[in-house]
Amino acid sequence: MDNFLAFGIIGLSTGGIYAVISSGLVLTYTTTGIFNFAHGAAGMMAAFCYWQLTGGWGLPVPVALAVVLLVLAPLFGLFVERFIMRPVQGMGEVERLVVTVALLSGLIATARWIWDPNVARPLPKFFADRPALHLGPAVVTWHQVVTLVVAAAVAAGLYVLLYGSRLGIAMRATVDDRSLAKLNGADPAVAAKAAWVLGTVLAALGGILIAPSVTLDASLLSLLIISAYAAAIFGRLRSLPMAFVGAIVVGCTESYLTGYLPQNDYLPGLRIAAPALLLFIVLLVFPNPRLRGSVRIMRALPVPTIRGTLVFGACMTAFAVILATTLSDPDMVTYGLIFPLAVIGLSLVVLTGFSGQISLCQLSLAGIGAVTWANLGATGNPLALVAVVLVSGLVGAVIAIPALRLSGIYLALATAAFALVLDGWIFTLPGSWLFNQGSAEVAPMFGSIRAQMVFAAVAFGLLSLLVVVIRRGVLGRRLIAMRDSEAACATLGGRLLVTKVVVFALAAAIAGLGGALYGMHQRSITPDHFNLVAGLPIFLLVVIGGMAAVGTGFFAGANLAGFFPLLVAVFPAAHNLAALLPGLAGIGMGGNPDGVVTHLRRDWDPVRRYWMPLAALITVLWLLCVAGLISGWVLAFGSFVPALALRTWARPRPAADVPLEWRGIRRPWIPADRKEVLDGLARS
Repeated sequence: MDNFLAFGIIGLSTGGIYAVISSGLVLTYTTTGIFNFAHGAAGMMAAFCYWQLTGGWGLPVPVALAVVLLVLAPLFGLFVERFIMRPVQGMGEVERLVVTVALLSGLIATARWIWDPNVARPLPKFFADRPALHLGPAVVTWHQVVTLVVAAAVAAGLYVLLYGSRLGIAMRATVDDRSLAKLNGADPAVAAKAAWVLGTVLAALGGILIAPSVTLDASLLSLLIISAYAAAIFGRLRSLPMAFVGAIVVGCTESYLTGYLPQNDYLPGLRIAAPALLLFIVLLVFPNPRLRGSVRIMRALPVPTIRGTLVFGACMTAFAVILATTLSDPDMVTYGLIFPLAVIGLSLVVLTGFSGQISLCQLSLAGIGAVTWANLGATGNPLALVAVVLVSGLVGAVIAIPALRLSGIYLALATAAFALVLDGWIFTLPGSWLFNQGSAEVAPMFGSIRAQMVFAAVAFGLLSLLVVVIRRGVLGRRLIAMRDSEAACATLGGRLLVTKVVVFALAAAIAGLGGALYGMHQRSITPDHFNLVAGLPIFLLVVIGGMAAVGTGFFAGANLAGFFPLLVAVFPAAHNLAALLPGLAGIGMGGNPDGVVTHLRRDWDPVRRYWMPLAALITVLWLLCVAGLISGWVLAFGSFVPALALRTWARPRPAADVPLEWRGIRRPWIPADRKEVLDGLARS
């Protein structure tokens, strides 16, 4: 009984922190309609700033708290609302979600850049020098008392704000009907600013309260509040009182699991994964119409051609051959990952681009494929790849079945929770069939790493062709219909349940195959290769490139394993900048919602007419490089500079005197022409 009371007090204290954090999350979502995945990262940055002010610069605790909570956090909230969230307010749910995921990734990279993750930064608890209080047999620290008092004060303050002030009434009215609230004198922009400021301050307060109890680590702190997400979902992202109740339930559940879970080799990871598991359960246990939002993407999707895809696959194979015959062995280790990562990115094209289903666990599914190959493909037998596809696809279907009624941010949360369960528990289970002793040895299919790279490129080309065939077939049309409107698709006879299971299984199978190729190249893999944080840049780059473009997978792989390492090789000091770039690109995607790949294809399309001389030039330079007469840098610049000059010369120059009705005939049609047509129709 004594232990039960002690763990209950710990659970109440932890639940109080989750209540503070989840209240900020609910406040932001109910006012702006944006679920902030970076909410925990904002608290993490506040905790680091608080440590810097107190432990680094020696400022008194009250002064440091005032600076962080009254100056830095409000300014950061205003900055996020004005320059990051406001430009994407009118975009689809996927784009808004991606911006917050990009902000999460960017803040983690920024914290690692500023504060060396290899340096320990202990943060003392509040009033640690005072003797603890005794509540019967239980011991209560002053830090726990402060936490409970702060949680109660936050609850009372939010109630007074939302129900007893003009600003709070305007914020609630904006949630119910933005246009009607504006007609009655409320200012939605002011309400949004207030929500972001208050939400960021509450996240900062929660981060400071929880940081002394854990290691001050960027990823750990950012993802630790996954329990606060569960509390927010407990309140349906609408009810602050229910969010507080959910926070207490989650905090006590975690505490009692820590105290009473049996001790053996299989359950320690369950304690770590318990918050994510609770989030997944809460998402499934609380069916609600509000939890069934759909992902509406209003832009039309391109229909790729078989011929174009064959040419694309041939170019990928040729590019792999050039790399395999010109790169040194150390460079092959780095740049050989381009095509395995491209395959994993291609799985997101099918799942998110075609069907609109958001998944943050594709890299974790790739880890399942890698482990399957490590166990069944030890002899390099190609038939083991069939088992990789089957096992990964089966896991994807298992994920899809319980999440069938979820979509949008709720599906993203569910898949993120699944990834965290794999990271924290499943991948750490003992046994040779997983990561034995923290790693797994993977046998390649080919003895040469260069042949392995070419094989990965060929596999990527064949999978791209398969994806295009699916896109042009019956299944592809069903996926597009489900993406545009699930209700309309079901009304017209579409079998949503079957379609969702099929697309999840297909995407998981592709990701698993990519994971097997990744493991073959790395030769040795660990769970850290496939965790949630490592998978965020792939997700971001796929969305930035253009979710529905087949070439987006290569765009993601070429940046992660090509451009970013090249940037670091040329400028070694740019290592942290390279880690930050995916987040920055995702934050700025509001300026190009159609995707980078579509823009690049349109921009380089005129060069296709001169592909033969360009291909001949590259072939000559390649042969000279293989013969040792020129270096790889000469090959790269000698290929890129003429192509860039050719693109500039071949780019069509629109004539101003071409009548509107002849545009597209006498000269190519450009996006500005469509805008001119729409403006003319609006004036008529």
